[in-house]
Amino acid sequence: MTFPWHLYVMAAIYIAAGLNHFRVPKIYQRMIPPALPSPKILNMVSGVAEVALGIALCFTLTSQWAAWGIIVLLLAIFPANVYMYTNKKIAPGISKWLLLLRLPLQIALIAWAYLYT
Repeated sequence: MTFPWHLYVMAAIYIAAGLNHFRVPKIYQRMIPPALPSPKILNMVSGVAEVALGIALCFTLTSQWAAWGIIVLLLAIFPANVYMYTNKKIAPGISKWLLLLRLPLQIALIAWAYLYT
């Protein structure tokens, strides 16, 4: 099976995003709603998941499972995006409309991942 180039683009995006969780963890920890426990641990878990799923996308044996995993991950982090949109203190300097645009972007990312399931 020949993988389409856009699958590798998706993989690179998730790997880079996952690594960013460790480069600037405080940004991601602030996004975690206070109702959820252990922001440091949740940040690390989501970062590792993004990197692992991004890598798994690159292999025929695991790409379908990785795509499903990305869909689950995107659904799991959606509350953080809503929380970020509803709390101006979390993302100072980022316009409200850009934060709002991020919400339907999650749907587009889910649809993109679904192409590989």
